[in-house]
Amino acid sequence: MSQTITVQIKILPTKDQASILERMSKTYIQTINTLVSEMITEKKSTMKSSKDIHALLPSAVKNQAIRDAKSVYKKAEKNKYKNVPVLKRPVCVWNNQNYCFNNTHISMPIMVNGKASKTPIRALVVDKDHRTLELLKHKLGTLRITKKANKWIAQISVTISTVQDIGTKVMGVDLGLKVPAVAVTDDEKVCFFGNGRKNKYMRKKFLSKRKELGKKKKLNAIKRLKDKERRWMRDQDHKISRSIVNFAKENKISVIHLERLANIRQTTGTSRKNEKNLHTWTLYRLSQFIEYKAKLEGIKVEYVNPAYTSQTCPKCAKRNTAQDRKYKCKCGFEKHRDFVGAMNIRYAPVVDGKS
Repeated sequence: MSQTITVQIKILPTKDQASILERMSKTYIQTINTLVSEMITEKKSTMKSSKDIHALLPSAVKNQAIRDAKSVYKKAEKNKYKNVPVLKRPVCVWNNQNYCFNNTHISMPIMVNGKASKTPIRALVVDKDHRTLELLKHKLGTLRITKKANKWIAQISVTISTVQDIGTKVMGVDLGLKVPAVAVTDDEKVCFFGNGRKNKYMRKKFLSKRKELGKKKKLNAIKRLKDKERRWMRDQDHKISRSIVNFAKENKISVIHLERLANIRQTTGTSRKNEKNLHTWTLYRLSQFIEYKAKLEGIKVEYVNPAYTSQTCPKCAKRNTAQDRKYKCKCGFEKHRDFVGAMNIRYAPVVDGKS
């Protein structure tokens, strides 16, 4: 079994290198868009090679641009040309045979004085627990360089071979807003993850600041603040997912059950005060983070139907409506509502029927 993930590294190009990367990134996107436009007009995939592309790019990058253009065209063809994507964000891509990484520098061919020259660019790996460097020891895939908030980022695709645990211990995980995640193991060990009140407070704080900046018509500052909020939310999802997987490892869990969150925004009933939170918090992303981190540890992730998991009594199977966060049943069973949800998710039927 293998898992492919993307590792991000900050790079520190010199002024000249940054200028070259910026020019190459724009040329790369323009090349793809031009090729896609030609293929749409001719209604067939291009037969061009790097020799036919008259762009100031190394031949390896031209070949990658052709592959990416063909991929975009296939998607447009599948949709019967109703929706033809036009790439806008400047980016440049090298395949794994045309770059190398040595912990301090990434070397790849770039255009220097009109010629392709393999050039080392300094890489800054902030790696307190050595996780990033360990990941980069595995099989490396494509290198994608882009600019985010005036910082250059190298995104490296990494394929990791994992051995799946063949045990039978199952853990159920209930995801929510007030309590981001609750996990319950086979032997009734329970753990609550994240802080819903803190999340709600931070979102309100970001919203209040954006309103202030809106009154002052500082549009660039609003955009930067939105990016900061997204980074903060993503960081919370990473921390929670890491804690959940570590809890699973400590309890020798082989399978994690998660709710299938398709259409949750349309099917979930919530109060008006929490409606904004439901539409801004990324429950789906959190489940994806849990899945890929679990797979790296050899833990299987299965998705179950979330219907009535927080209403059904795990003891007598009767349905009851929880009062606030407390769940009470006439049979005498009484627990936290999200704890009940995680207990039911633990043994709920798997969506695809394979468990």
